[in-house]
Amino acid sequence: MKLITKQIENQLAKYPLYSQDGKGEEAVAVCKFFLQGFTWYVLEAQQNGTDYEFFGIVEGHCKEYGYFTLSQLQGLRGRWGLTVERDMYFKPTKVKDLRFAA
Repeated sequence: MKLITKQIENQLAKYPLYSQDGKGEEAVAVCKFFLQGFTWYVLEAQQNGTDYEFFGIVEGHCKEYGYFTLSQLQGLRGRWGLTVERDMYFKPTKVKDLRFAA
């Protein structure tokens, strides 16, 4: 599965790194990736050649904000060799409206 589509590229261009700094719960999550109990919500991005540097929310053992790259996501392998997927039905959503695991 292609993680970054042209449509997502266009959306990410509206949210460069640090553009949502200070917005808190009003920040917009542009896209969502997942793999076996882990979810990555991208809030901001900057393209570096063929790679992207993202800032967003990572939900797994706990929920935290942090930086990650497209190449890191592409290199992850779960059980049975599964790879990170993009939530094809995810629409840009404010952080306050995201549903996190309890």
